[in-house]
Amino acid sequence: MSAVEVGDGWITATVQGTDTYQAELTLLVALGLTVLAEPEAVPRQRRQARTRAQELDAWLAALSRDELLALVREQVGEDRKLARRLGLQAASTRGDLVEVCARVRELLDTSPFSRYGYVEYADAHAYGEQASQAASAIAALTAAGRAVHAISLSREAMRLLSEARDAIDDSDSHLGRIGAALAEAHLDACRAARPDSDETARWLVGHLLSDLDVLTGIDPLDYEDALGAQGMAQVRELAAAAWRRHRTGRAEKHLMERLAKAGGDVDGWVAGHAADLAPDGSTHLGIACELDTAGRPDEALRWAERGTEETPDDVTPDNALIDYLCDRYTLANRLRDAVALRHGQFARRRSLAAYRQLRAAAQAAGCWQAEREQALVLLRAEAGQRQQSWYGGPVLVDALLDDGDVDAAWRAADETRAHDRQWLALADQARAVRPAGALGVYLRLAEPLMNQTGNAVYEQLTSLLLSMRDCHRRLGTEDEFTAHLDALRADQKRKRNLMRLLDRHGL
Repeated sequence: MSAVEVGDGWITATVQGTDTYQAELTLLVALGLTVLAEPEAVPRQRRQARTRAQELDAWLAALSRDELLALVREQVGEDRKLARRLGLQAASTRGDLVEVCARVRELLDTSPFSRYGYVEYADAHAYGEQASQAASAIAALTAAGRAVHAISLSREAMRLLSEARDAIDDSDSHLGRIGAALAEAHLDACRAARPDSDETARWLVGHLLSDLDVLTGIDPLDYEDALGAQGMAQVRELAAAAWRRHRTGRAEKHLMERLAKAGGDVDGWVAGHAADLAPDGSTHLGIACELDTAGRPDEALRWAERGTEETPDDVTPDNALIDYLCDRYTLANRLRDAVALRHGQFARRRSLAAYRQLRAAAQAAGCWQAEREQALVLLRAEAGQRQQSWYGGPVLVDALLDDGDVDAAWRAADETRAHDRQWLALADQARAVRPAGALGVYLRLAEPLMNQTGNAVYEQLTSLLLSMRDCHRRLGTEDEFTAHLDALRADQKRKRNLMRLLDRHGL
């Protein structure tokens, strides 16, 4: 790297590689320091760069008009890009529509940057810089009093940009930024020209429902001041008509929702959602929440109830919908209705979480004993049907443990071959009353750990040994534990981390 030059916010250098090329680095202090061979020189070089810039400004300010024109002409003659950019600005300012239209099309043309019909990532930035000039040119047309022409040209530019999307690697989202700039230029032109509201409304809705909007992200509400009340009414009518023709269309639905919600049309918003209800009731819940926000709780509750009523038998209702209804029922003192919902939820999906929710609702309604018996019947039936190796163990054991019914849980674990996780929880809970049984569990769980290594394994083994020691104390067999521990230490003495862990815990 040679010919390093530092400016106020940039660094350039000549880089020697397969080819010699000029590179520029935008100056982030940490990054700049790593580039330069003498990082301590950076502050001094930046001060010098600022001084040079100030001196240049002062020199330019002192030039006469003729001298400045001569300088600009000289630069234009040497820099083709600058010549094109200034030429476009000049054509826009004087309203030369033919020249501006031709230049905008050239700016959005990908062919000068494409290889085999595609603009690779390495060339996408250069294309983006060139294409961004199109929005500036259209904005200049508006400023020059040609807003009507700026409207049509911005629409064509958005179309051309959309066509370029499939022919460019846009990983850095250059096209989105250009599309947003073109959309802004179109909006500004509409505000200035006040075009025919019906025609503009038709274009706007068509654009929003097409693939073009992917790059422009136009918000129809931004056009309220340009279209007026009549134009926005037309937009809403056209959007509703499009939605009626294609009720499952995502773009149509989104547009309807956006317009309805912005206009305070809750019923329109609800109608948009009601046309495409999810089978699990989640859409019903969304409608209910919107109606709640609008101060219509009775309608909200009815929509939520429809969500559970209309859910097919082979579909599990959305958990959030059940939670919403149970909360509403509880507030209304409809406790039995809440229990019925939780009962149905548990019957469809017998998990520990569903069991807990059923218990909470039934306890509040004073009917837990009866509900518990029915729930345990379901869990026992499920435990008998499951494969013995199924992951996590039977929910029956977890439920009995969660109820604190250790004896029943122990019997269930014996009958269903519970998971090791469940046996450990059982042993921990039963140790005070079943020390011998708990000790047997700990010994069995510790056995496979003897042949494993790793700090996580050592921590598990140490925890089990501490539990074993407690069991032996309760049984009055401390000497037996001491002998077991001595044998373990002798067998595992090569595992230094394990030995240190045992020492730390007094084992």
